[in-house]
Amino acid sequence: MSHSNDQATVASGKLGIWMAIALVMGNMVGSGVFLLPQGLAPFGWNAIAGWVITIAGALCLAHVLARLSASHERAIGPAELVEHSFGPLAGFLIGFSFWVSVWTGCVTIAVGAVSYMASFWPLLGAHPSLAALGVIWLMTGINLLGVRSAGSFQVVTTVLKLTPLVVVAIVIGLVLSQQGMTALAPYPAEGLSLPSVNAAAAMTLWAMVGFEAACAASHKIDNPQRNVARATFYGALFTGIIYLIVCSGITLMLPADKVALSNAPFELFVSTFWSPGPASLVALFAAISAIGAVNGWTLVQGEVPLEMARRRMMPAWFGKTRENGVPVNGLLAATVLGSILIFANSSQTMGGLFTFMALLTTSVTLWLYLACACVALKQKIAVPYAVAGLLFGVWSLWGAGPVASGLSVVLMVSGLPLYWWARRSSLPVNDLSASTS
Repeated sequence: MSHSNDQATVASGKLGIWMAIALVMGNMVGSGVFLLPQGLAPFGWNAIAGWVITIAGALCLAHVLARLSASHERAIGPAELVEHSFGPLAGFLIGFSFWVSVWTGCVTIAVGAVSYMASFWPLLGAHPSLAALGVIWLMTGINLLGVRSAGSFQVVTTVLKLTPLVVVAIVIGLVLSQQGMTALAPYPAEGLSLPSVNAAAAMTLWAMVGFEAACAASHKIDNPQRNVARATFYGALFTGIIYLIVCSGITLMLPADKVALSNAPFELFVSTFWSPGPASLVALFAAISAIGAVNGWTLVQGEVPLEMARRRMMPAWFGKTRENGVPVNGLLAATVLGSILIFANSSQTMGGLFTFMALLTTSVTLWLYLACACVALKQKIAVPYAVAGLLFGVWSLWGAGPVASGLSVVLMVSGLPLYWWARRSSLPVNDLSASTS
């Protein structure tokens, strides 16, 4: 991108290609990757196979989303993609379920951020619900300042959050160069177990959720026909490669029983193969990682209902924006709903709340992935990738279990009164873009 284009992007107040990639990677690299080695440790090499399947499936779906976005001459969100192929009701159900997944995801990642910060600020651990509320409202405040403020914050936090991942990757390379394959746990004589691979893949999917962020915020991205597709695919690709290297190294190079009992597996790895001093910084970087992801999801959670309101899929109230273009009503509504969710589950332990919310968020998001794969099949776009993505999505939804999958359906249809209210409204679409201070 030329310097003149950079200046034009800044002047337009939209996100350029690097900010868009940072949005995707920032939304994907949240708190999940820093917690996953603990749960994946018992699976050993099966976890590596689970990662490969999950990353391959996510890249197929990311490619489908990228091709669908590039096939339109203007910015278009995931719900509108579904609406064009299957009608307004289907578009609303998918758009609303995605919006639910965004603000539940914000809560999930905020809880993860608090758990990391509590390691060096114990007072937060004594009041996790209040601390999580503080995180989501702080990020809401930043996003209310405008998309450029949120985008700049996302670039900074993405660079910072990648630091511990890069450090661990370098340490893995150094250890392997010195010890060779003997540094890794031996490959099981009985081979891989399909049930274990399935269970591991279901866990890793939470860490890959978020590659659709650029598509959902396409109206805020400069040159969306080109940049949304590039940001979606390359953001997912870069993140997946980092995950595979780092999590595989921790899972295979440390004793499984020690990793399974550690609340900070990254810190344990750095302390074991380097020094306790640098390891003490891992919790700080993990907290920064989670906070950056909350910021990215907060930006998206205002854009989704805004885009739906402009197409009369949501009440006009969600389509009101401030002078700086921020959809204040949708943004605040999502944050309030997230706050209610935190209060409703305040009796749960930190780990229990995180596990439940991660599984629920993943299940709700899967419906968006499945719908977009169906759109691609109907339009005959990227058909092989759409078939692979559809199979992967169904397999993942089954692996999530009946409770999470069933609740995701309940949450999806719970928004139908809003849809009927919006469709009965006689307010012209053009009036929805009116700004309010």
